[in-house]
This record gives sequence, structure tokens and C-alpha cells, in this order.
Amino acid sequence: METHRRSYGGEMANGVWHTGYGLEINLSLSDLGHPGRPDLLREITASVAERDPQLLECLAHHDGRDCLSESGGKSPWMFIRRGRVGGRRPLVASHLSVTHKATPAESEQHKATKERVVETASRYGLDADAEVPTANRRSISDALVTGPGGIRIGWEIQYHHLSPSSVHRRSANAVQQDITPLWVAKDRTASLIDRAPWARVDDMPWRDIAGGKEMVIRGGYRHLQVWKCVASSERHCLLTDGAGHCGEVHSDWFLPALCLPEKKAVHLEDLVLSSATGESVPVYVPNRGSGRSGRHMWVSAADCERWLEMVGEKTPLPEAPGQEDDDKITFAEQEIDLNCRAGEEGWFVSDARPIRDLGQPTGGFTLPRMPARRSRNPMLILPVERAAASAALGCPPWELGPCTRCDQLMRRYGRDAAMFCGVCRELLNAR
Repeated sequence: METHRRSYGGEMANGVWHTGYGLEINLSLSDLGHPGRPDLLREITASVAERDPQLLECLAHHDGRDCLSESGGKSPWMFIRRGRVGGRRPLVASHLSVTHKATPAESEQHKATKERVVETASRYGLDADAEVPTANRRSISDALVTGPGGIRIGWEIQYHHLSPSSVHRRSANAVQQDITPLWVAKDRTASLIDRAPWARVDDMPWRDIAGGKEMVIRGGYRHLQVWKCVASSERHCLLTDGAGHCGEVHSDWFLPALCLPEKKAVHLEDLVLSSATGESVPVYVPNRGSGRSGRHMWVSAADCERWLEMVGEKTPLPEAPGQEDDDKITFAEQEIDLNCRAGEEGWFVSDARPIRDLGQPTGGFTLPRMPARRSRNPMLILPVERAAASAALGCPPWELGPCTRCDQLMRRYGRDAAMFCGVCRELLNAR
């Protein structure tokens, strides 16, 4: 059989040596070549920070053959991640850097952001500590902020690449401990985006962060917008993809700058306070027509309540799926490559990580038509119908009531209220 020599991604290989078990692992096989070890995949894909850095070794180095890593600032020790090429996600092994920790500047960025979160929370009178382990000791929050009502927010400052599985695992562990995770990224391609509650800030020098320079939330916080789909609307139609106007009432989530009118930008300090007090809450909204993908976002509690009323839900929206389709590992069943590939960047092919923070709407939701006639008994009006009427008429739900003449829901109470709807007024005036 011809040996397959193609790997995916710079300085990567499809095989590795497990120093703990004394095993040769073929990353292109679904069982890694060891069907009797079902936990092997989880063990080797764990973060280097959570295992022995010398657990995985270059096969060439282990066999005493030429290993080119040490001459190029790399070590013979390896880490495993998903590659990306042509829509496939193979497991690949790469050499760790001799010093694989973050650079001093990057570490200072992380430290400065963490300290700013803690200092902000303390200034608002909230309980806050840095480097707090969960009760089961499975993870550590960079900063844990506790609100007056007992809400606990676990801030995770993640300025480096982290595998989606690690994001899911650590987030799930936090939730099990009654901690709401809040991940902070600075890169629009960060894999944590839309895989857990998140916020993206600018990539700025650590001295600016520590010095109190404005830190705007660029992604991850949205506002609910509701509009009547008519010719005069500045929003496009969700049902016709902008080709016309359907006359229905649409709603969707937008970044502050894309709201009409534009909303004020949300700053890091705002989110520290509002997340801990419950004024801002995390939700997951599936994309229209796809339950396998969607948006994680922070929103105001008022917007969340209004959204749940409109979609007819009484409970929080569902969580994101544990693993998205584009994260599924591809096993090509190749023969293992025993050579060291460190430094041969031209030998490999790798797709760039896609931009995940696109700032696009979620796909929206179209409310049911406002009922033409309903009983005078307000208890018989369905909540979703009341929400549709409220949005269409631009008034709060408690100002709704039936027209005295035809029972059409209308603005019956409060300022600018009337006894008859517009149609009935015209008929009465025509007499």
C-alpha cells in the first residue's frame, strides 16, 4: 500500500507517540488504531495546560531518527487539534514551541483584562475574585463576579485559540456549578464565538486596558428590533428576502450600531454590572431553518422577555448543540507518516479559520397576524397574539383592548387611546 504523505496544516503530522501508554497513534483512524481505548481521543485532545506537555512525542524523535523541531524553535513534544482543509476537519499533530506559553505582551493583555473586570465589579459593590476554581476543581474562572441576587458570572478571557470542544466542556462545567460563563475574545475568528455566551473587544495594548481606555463590546451583545413590513419601513422583508413587503410584523436581533435608531455602544464595564444584576442575560437563538447553528448573545432582560412572549416560549431558549457540523472530525484512514514534518510548511495545505463574528442578524422571526376579531374577555387573547398586536400598534401590551364596535384589538387604554378602531371611526363619521 502506498503511504499517504499528505497532512493538513503547517508543521503537522498524522501520527504521534503516546509516552504514557507506549503506543503509536494514527490520527487518521476513527479508533486511532486502538479500539480497546475508547477514551484515548479525549485524552490526547485535552489542552496542554490540562495534561503533561510531554505526553505526546514526534514519532521520528521517539525512533531516534531526524527530528527537525529543535533547530527551529520547536520541541519534540506534540499537541493535537482539528485541521481545516476543503471542508474537512482531520486530526493533526503539531510540534509545541520550546516556550509554548503566551508571549509576555499577550499574557499582560490577559492579565490586564482580568484585573479590569475584577476592579470594575468591586467598584460597583459586587463580589469579585480572580482565578477562582469551580467546586469540582475541573476548571478555573479568570474572574468570578457575584451579583446581589446571587447570580454568578464566570469571566473567561481567551485571547488565544481554544478548541470548540474545550469551550463546550468548560462552559458545561461552569453551568453545572451554577455559574454563567462569559467568554471574552479579541479575534473575529475565535472558535469560542457563538459556542457559548461571549463578547468581543478590540485588540489593544495591555497598557491601554490597564489604563482604563474605553473597551467597547464589538460583538456578542444585541438588541431586539420589531418592525412592520411596509413600503415605508427601513428594514427589508424577512419572508421575501427583501424583494417586497409582506405587511407582516418581523423581529430580529441587531448590534447596537445597526439598530434603528442606533443604540448606544455597550462597554466592558456595562456588561460587568448588567450581567451580574440580571439586567443583561445570555440567550441562544437558532438560525432560521437550522437547528444546528445559531447565535449566542447577551441581551437586555426586557428584550429577552419580549422575545419569549413573541415566539410563544415560557422557558429560556434552547442551548446550542454540543458539536456543530463543521466541527466533526474527518477520518481519512491513511497510513501513518513516520517522518518529522516540522518546518516543511510548503508541504502542507490548510484553510484559514473562518470569520465567526460576522455581525449578521439571526434570520429573524415573523409574528402571527394580529387577530381580526377576538372576544372582549382579555383572558382569551393568546400571549403571542397580544405580542403581535403590541408590536404592530407600537404600544405596550397593557394598553391593548377590543374596539367597542367590532372587537378588533386596538390601542384602547393610555395616552392617545380611543373607543373605536380606525375603520369603525371612518364608518361612523361617514354616516
